[in-house]
Amino acid sequence: MLHAYLSQRASQTPDTIFIIQGERRVTYGALETQVSRFSSFLLCLGMKKGDRIGIISRNSPEYIAAYLAIQRAGCVAVDVNYQNSIHEIKTIVNHCDVKTVVLENSYSGELAKELGAMPPLRAVIGIERRARGFQSVRRKIPQHIHYAVLGDILHSEQAMKTPPAITGEDLAAIVYTSGTSGRPKGVMLSHENILANARSIIAYLRLSENDRTMVVLPFCYCYGKSILTTHLMAGGSLVLENSFLYPQTVFKKMVEEQATGFAGVPSTFAIMLERSNFRDFSFPALRYVTQAGGAMPPCYAQELAGLLPGTQVYIMYGQTEATARLTYLDPDDLLERPGSVGKPVPGVEIMVVTEQGKAAAYGQEGEIIARGKNIMAGYWNDAEETKKVLKEGWLHTGDIGTMDKDGYLTITGRRSDMIKRGSHRISPKEIEEVIHDMEPVREASVMGMHDAIHGEKIRAVVVLKKGCVLDAQAVQRHCQARLASFKVPQEVLFVDALPRTISGKVMRSELPRLGLTERFAEGS
Repeated sequence: MLHAYLSQRASQTPDTIFIIQGERRVTYGALETQVSRFSSFLLCLGMKKGDRIGIISRNSPEYIAAYLAIQRAGCVAVDVNYQNSIHEIKTIVNHCDVKTVVLENSYSGELAKELGAMPPLRAVIGIERRARGFQSVRRKIPQHIHYAVLGDILHSEQAMKTPPAITGEDLAAIVYTSGTSGRPKGVMLSHENILANARSIIAYLRLSENDRTMVVLPFCYCYGKSILTTHLMAGGSLVLENSFLYPQTVFKKMVEEQATGFAGVPSTFAIMLERSNFRDFSFPALRYVTQAGGAMPPCYAQELAGLLPGTQVYIMYGQTEATARLTYLDPDDLLERPGSVGKPVPGVEIMVVTEQGKAAAYGQEGEIIARGKNIMAGYWNDAEETKKVLKEGWLHTGDIGTMDKDGYLTITGRRSDMIKRGSHRISPKEIEEVIHDMEPVREASVMGMHDAIHGEKIRAVVVLKKGCVLDAQAVQRHCQARLASFKVPQEVLFVDALPRTISGKVMRSELPRLGLTERFAEGS
């Protein structure tokens, strides 16, 4: 189990620093003590094996202690996006019958009051190093709800309770999908799912105790959580920064802490390359950079590699339902295979299949399916949706792609995103990549909009680089020169930024609502 790796590291190298946040330093030994204390507290509180415990918090040492302690106690960690509305949080808490919530002070107040009124909830644990910040919160929580401050628990002397026996098949976490379209679903991950995927990532990234990575991605999503998991298992270190709002602060910290790794989503690297002073910095310790969480224009990946000589750039593909990772592109293939997401990670099989369920020919589009020990157990309390995606041991990802004769995978779109215009099925990604080739364009997203005659028309939403000017007709002419006529956008919308989830994915469900206040042009 993951917490067993912590115990092992704490025994072997107790004084090695695992977590760095600002001026704070937390060693493996100190974290092991904290996890033991909080795990025992949860058991004394009456939590049973399999009980769900929610975490609503930004990245912090306290978050890590809580996450590991929940699993050591045999309970299930339920990550809740701290940027969700109170309604969304209550929906998740109700959906998986959360018994206890670990809540960061910044997100307490009315939220604590609302949660306290929910029947399943037994306790609220405030994430704070001091109790003082939660005095007002305590007054808002009903008296029957047990209330405690995590900082007090982690530093208290108490009798230790023996945790229950745990197997690899036991449930370790429920991660709710970001819900870019439709309602969020709770992805059930076992202890073996988490460990199997982490071992694969450690293998191809060649992670070791010498690695220290900068973390700007939230732990409440699978990409950020995989960084926590892999570096704990490898015996490395984490440098936590909860915001990329001021990139220069992150870059400076990377240099000061001699970070060997950095992970980001496409928007992270777009900001780095277009809206920061990234080029003013040198990163002599940086060994690798990873990118996942959606398609990144190949030109960005190649530019990044050019600006970081000696640093390996990994392009990766995965899903929450696969714990984190399905494929990776080796840095040596970056220039030769632009746009590819590479080959399966160790221990994972990938196939591209036709609508009839047969293996697609090389270069033929089809749905990407995968199997391995990292594939989820299913969706919490949703057998119907589980049956749709888990079939005969294979995860049906819903992503559309092609595989070449050498086994390299290329994502061409998502089944639910495919645009149906007349008799044509059109991949938004193909159009997006063409628009990205225009020098003034920083980002672009394409979707289908209702059309009474053709079923759907194509809308392109474009973000320009700072100081650049472009009009809809120029975008359409550029597309006409490179695409079939039926793939040329009928509408071009210019916005300052694409709507995104906290994990960095474009919120496609929000794109059709744009157009009321943004700059808009409709072509012929």
